[in-house]
Amino acid sequence: MSETQPTQPLIEHLLELRRRLMWILGGLVVCFLALMPFAQQLYSFTAAPLMSSLPKDTSMIATDVIAPFFVPVKVTLMAAFLISLPHTLYQVWAFVAPALYRHEKRLVFPLVVSSFLLFFVGMAFAYFLVFPIIFKFLAGVTPTGVNMATDIDKYLSFILGMFVAFGTTFEVPVVVILLARMGVVTAEQLKVARPYVIVGAFIVAAVITPPDVLSQLLLAVPLVLLYEAGIWFSRFIKPVEREDETENDTPPPPAKVG
Repeated sequence: MSETQPTQPLIEHLLELRRRLMWILGGLVVCFLALMPFAQQLYSFTAAPLMSSLPKDTSMIATDVIAPFFVPVKVTLMAAFLISLPHTLYQVWAFVAPALYRHEKRLVFPLVVSSFLLFFVGMAFAYFLVFPIIFKFLAGVTPTGVNMATDIDKYLSFILGMFVAFGTTFEVPVVVILLARMGVVTAEQLKVARPYVIVGAFIVAAVITPPDVLSQLLLAVPLVLLYEAGIWFSRFIKPVEREDETENDTPPPPAKVG
């Protein structure tokens, strides 16, 4: 019995992890099944920015036999993931919260919520503002006599990449605040790094967006502004010191064995 006692806490954690993962998967499946009847409408909504920019009597094409079925399913799965994301984040929080100090809990929860909201704002920014401009530009530079018939699978891959790029970009304030809270950087150091961040923002925008100046500005300018917002908030962030962690917080009680 004594030989198995040291492994008992690990087994309990693994069982709890499995339970949380099952809840996450269950939430995703429920949302996916609930949205499947609306798969075609979800795809039409996703394709609207490009369809509105295509020339008259032009549509997208499917070069793969099963693409007309699987592309709407992929869009539905993406929507189900986004809708179930609050439930997923709650399950992750419930798993890690017992092992956190009080000051860590006060920090992690608002960061998780703000990260979730900012990612959605970034996606909405890309969909409602960036996509119409990008697709209008691409339609305008299409050579005469060339039919702009985009494959639906490649279109989906493109917009997913752009969603991730803009959603991640809008996480910059969270990253800056977290680094300031951990004591890795100060507001003054962030100000000193401002020129390098501006240059890096335009390099990232040039790599991710189509090769037109307006699209690059639509990514680089928000990135710089969000960095400035992170600097402003970091002025009010007090770095966590080891003395605060050891004296003011009570660590989680050790797991019972046996």
